[in-house]
Amino acid sequence: MDRFVATVAGIGVLAHVLGEALPRRWFSPKAVLWCSFSWEKEGRIYRKVGIEWWKNHLPDASRHAKDMEPKTLAGERTAAHLLRLVQETCVAELIHWLLWLVSPVLLVVMKKPWSIVMTVLYGLSNLPFILIQRYNRPRLLRLYERMAQREQLKKTIEEALPQ
Repeated sequence: MDRFVATVAGIGVLAHVLGEALPRRWFSPKAVLWCSFSWEKEGRIYRKVGIEWWKNHLPDASRHAKDMEPKTLAGERTAAHLLRLVQETCVAELIHWLLWLVSPVLLVVMKKPWSIVMTVLYGLSNLPFILIQRYNRPRLLRLYERMAQREQLKKTIEEALPQ
């Protein structure tokens, strides 16, 4: 079990470092990977599994790692901040997919039958976090688009006013 804990901790640290190192400009919410599929109904499908309740009961690394962007709407409410949050959902989803992909490492680290059980559990443990990103992103994107329109309108009005 010590090897399991050490392996999962090591993978977690590497995933965190990778997630923080990835340039956010690489993540366009309009890209195919990050767009909602039609069956997701802009994230509303996840309400059927009670996501609005349980998403806030799962651990959030950004609450503990001070180098991470806080995942909150509190404070700054600008289009730029909202776009950053949308991009953060893309990064978080990618990292959790990568964690799911590397879960078979546990097959090598542990002895059977526990290696199989822990690989499946560790892989599945990333699924709720992927769903959270896919639920939040369309909502944040709509908010971002409204805020960007408001900011553009405000800028247009200010430019049109006499000095």
